[in-house]
Amino acid sequence: MAARFITRRKTVLTMQTIVSAKGRVALPRLLRRQLDIRAGDTLDANIEDGRIVLTPRRNRGRRVKIIKDPITGLPVLSAGENPPILTSQEVREILANFP
Repeated sequence: MAARFITRRKTVLTMQTIVSAKGRVALPRLLRRQLDIRAGDTLDANIEDGRIVLTPRRNRGRRVKIIKDPITGLPVLSAGENPPILTSQEVREILANFP
């Protein structure tokens, strides 16, 4: 069951889930998609005003791929549209993961 509430310039999405016997909680797909949470991602759990607040950590590696430059024909790194500016160290780490 989902409910959407719009407050000042932000949408609040409220959904229901169940705690398992082992204390596990499944995050509904709509919430995971909205926040780009994937299997294996780390979440910080805090108690704020009697509520449990889960906050995704953003230390996941960037999705990059090597593509062929349409002008030069040379291989280049692509991080998609509006890519972040990478440091030399980040580029080295990304390249280390490619064969």
